[in-house]
Amino acid sequence: MDIIVKEKNHENLRLDKVLTELIPDKTRTYILKMIEEEKILCNGKPFKPSQKAQIGDVLTILDIEPKPLEVKAENLNLDIVYEDSDVAIVNKPKGMVVHPGAGNYEQTLVNGLLYELDDLSEINGVIRPGIVHRIDKDTTGLLMIAKNDKASLALTEQLKNHSCKRKYVALVYGEFSEKKGRINAPIARSKEDRKKMAVDKNGKEAITNFTVLRRFKGYTLIECQLETGRTHQIRVHLEYIGHPLVGDQTYGRRKVIGNQGQFLHAKTIGFIHPTYGEWMEFDSEIPEYMTNFMNTLEEIKDKNEK
Repeated sequence: MDIIVKEKNHENLRLDKVLTELIPDKTRTYILKMIEEEKILCNGKPFKPSQKAQIGDVLTILDIEPKPLEVKAENLNLDIVYEDSDVAIVNKPKGMVVHPGAGNYEQTLVNGLLYELDDLSEINGVIRPGIVHRIDKDTTGLLMIAKNDKASLALTEQLKNHSCKRKYVALVYGEFSEKKGRINAPIARSKEDRKKMAVDKNGKEAITNFTVLRRFKGYTLIECQLETGRTHQIRVHLEYIGHPLVGDQTYGRRKVIGNQGQFLHAKTIGFIHPTYGEWMEFDSEIPEYMTNFMNTLEEIKDKNEK
């Protein structure tokens, strides 16, 4: 959707303020987040909120969500790993979207949270209650959920200052010669496909550390620990170094194995409790579809060695 700056009274105003007036059903906080995530462009390019508007500027909205009338609670049998009065930890299954979006207001994690939990932080709006971070639809694993605004702010700050722990396991194509590595490559929205992200020297800092866990013929299981949390970071970084995720239909190889989606699991999460100040850490099992595939690879390896 494109919006053209036409009104004289908008000229030389900050673009974030102009957008707040042009999109009255969205809060300024929401619009600032859209600008930060490069989901709004000015004349085809990302911009800073403080940039001044000019008559004729074309503001392109790439991904805006209409305000839903209602997000209903649904019994989705969520796996709640832990819960207290401030936070909850949920183990998200494959194929589940984290929060409602345009044309998709049912069967999301948020729908399930509304059914399972009595309280959720409302700081991120009606379609993201309790959500402080996300993982992709086809990524499984652990997520922190905030049950009040105080907890939401505290957990968000830990994500920003990198004091929380997030470890993923990923099955990738190719065999690593090294045991450990650090990928430091900035990420921005792709210039060729605005729905994708890409390594870009002008992008935001993105750092992924990895450790080899198991080696197979043609594949490697690695552990990834995030220092930053950019959209699709692990998927983009692994493609960048020539080891794309198995099953990744967006950043992986043209021939995709199965229909499971990317073989990526958010296995471990750790953080400082927002009220008690104590370190809390949770771990989850690698999902069955990944272990089954790796068992098959192990069987092939054993046969070849005999």
